[in-house]
Amino acid sequence: QAQDVKGARVLAAALEGVDAKSLRETLDKLKDKLGSAVIVLSVAEGSKVSLVAGVTADLTGKVKAGELVNFVAQQVGGKGGGRPDMAQAGGTDASKLSEALASVKGWVEQKL
Repeated sequence: QAQDVKGARVLAAALEGVDAKSLRETLDKLKDKLGSAVIVLSVAEGSKVSLVAGVTADLTGKVKAGELVNFVAQQVGGKGGGRPDMAQAGGTDASKLSEALASVKGWVEQKL
């Protein structure tokens, strides 16, 4: 599902039936697998949304996971933050999740 944006892999995906810990573990595995990458993973439970964003070390100078996760979270009625390489957020409007995930590629394109 990852798309190529200016030489970096960009992946924004909604997972089902996982907890926050699994989101983080999956994020770490994907960072290793994709190489140079910006990743946003989410899971929705009812109207509640959990988000995690990861940026590989080579890209943290341009793309900050904390800014990215906050950008996505604001679209689903929440907020978040964290380190340049990994950040988490939550939201309260799962109905806007697919739209928010779709906006990730354009945001990353502007940063790279």
